Amino acid sequence: MKANTLRTFTLVHTWTGLLAGFALFIAFYAGALTMFHDEIDTWAMPRAEMARADTMDRAHRMLDDIVAKHPAARASIGVTYPADHPSHEVAAYWMEKDGSWHTQSLDDSVARDAEDHEHGLADFIYELHYDLGIPKIGIYLMGVVSVIYGLALLTGVLIHLPNLVRELFALRPGHNLKRLWQDAHNVIGILSLPFHIIFAITGALLCLTLVMLVAFNTVAFDGKLMGAFERMTSALPETRDGGGSAVMLTPAELGARARQAALAAGAADFEPDYMRYVHYGHTGAAAEVRGTSTKTLGEYGMVSLDAADGRVLKVQVSGARDANHATYAAIFGLHFGTFGSLSLRWLYFLLGLAGAFLFYSGNLLYIETRRKRRQADQPLKVRAMATATVGVCIGACFAISCTFLGNLLGSVWGAEGSDIVQPVCFGTFALALLWTFWRRPARAAVELLAATAAVSIAVGALDMVLHGERLLRTLAEGRYAVLGLDIVSIAMGVGFAWLALATRQRAVKGDPCSVWAST
Repeated sequence: MKANTLRTFTLVHTWTGLLAGFALFIAFYAGALTMFHDEIDTWAMPRAEMARADTMDRAHRMLDDIVAKHPAARASIGVTYPADHPSHEVAAYWMEKDGSWHTQSLDDSVARDAEDHEHGLADFIYELHYDLGIPKIGIYLMGVVSVIYGLALLTGVLIHLPNLVRELFALRPGHNLKRLWQDAHNVIGILSLPFHIIFAITGALLCLTLVMLVAFNTVAFDGKLMGAFERMTSALPETRDGGGSAVMLTPAELGARARQAALAAGAADFEPDYMRYVHYGHTGAAAEVRGTSTKTLGEYGMVSLDAADGRVLKVQVSGARDANHATYAAIFGLHFGTFGSLSLRWLYFLLGLAGAFLFYSGNLLYIETRRKRRQADQPLKVRAMATATVGVCIGACFAISCTFLGNLLGSVWGAEGSDIVQPVCFGTFALALLWTFWRRPARAAVELLAATAAVSIAVGALDMVLHGERLLRTLAEGRYAVLGLDIVSIAMGVGFAWLALATRQRAVKGDPCSVWAST
């Protein structure tokens, strides 16, 4: 490769990594935790118990009441099925004539705007992963970030391709810290490259699907693409409202029939989690039941049925999918790692942490490359990048740990987790940023890492003390989610403590001509 070409690729790789790196660090760190969404949900709600006996019968009565009060819901109304994790409430969703989404749960007396729906700890961590907690535009921002991320991957591969085998196992510890960071950055990037390619492509598709559909619908498909896309991703055939009244089968009955149809079509299993009616209460009404299956790349499948007599209309599950549905299901499966066992989730968890390290180390390499070697006073761009790296990256870790602690203590004091997690997370994140500006990056890095370690250890230890009875009960029932989260929290705290000690050692005994020196 020519020297000019290599320099161009290196420049593009550096700046695309810097532009997307901060958002991707948060997305990967939160995404690693999201691999255990249900376990976090169970841990975060110690008093919650799902009452499953007559839940779906009550849901059917709720749907009748909603359609009577909100006629627009008749065209299409969905309802979730109960699940084992506590925050998965049974709720209905529909669109009003003004285009706004509304929801109502079994415990609600009236409908509310779906945008105002409050989420618990697990759902909030998931939101940080896909939209950084930014309402409305966050998901599109992450789509753009995913595209930039893909460009950084491409240029990184082109830069290191000639020396790929030699750099694969090159990890040279010693006094040359820049070389060590470079080796670690390269090794992790090369070993996890297939997964990063998957995350970049699927992340861009998941976040920018609506934008691409609107663009192509206007430019190339004469306004017909939106309807075609719905048919490609749904199991419902085209239906017409017959106008006459009809008695609807209950969600429980339709879910049972959908499960039978899915098993008959070759799915290993099928657990309904969401369904929607079209033309509710009228002749010609149909229902689409969505559910999950195991032992397949795309776990989500769909079965459509006649909502009045339960006749199966179409099946889109593992073993009986067309190409469109198989591709769409595979995108979700590959991105969220839902196609394997617990060991695969642990692999995705480690890859998420490794991905966060990849972007953090990229920033450190930028700083090391541009710092002055013979003077203590460093250039503004070096100091600014060091401050941003510590404040955003370590600050995000600190804020997420504080969010877990806030949820834990809030439940003890009788507060709702959904009222606590967002202000605690954003409040402590802002505090970490201000602390970094005030203390300067060298000191702030040590202090924030130590604080994150203390909070993480406190999360696991306090939960064992405050909810010991719950812990013993879950262990007696053969459920290890609560204990597992406590142990992982303490282990991550120990890891952050080790990083704090190593960073302090660097600040005290390292090169004084560095932005990381404590002098």
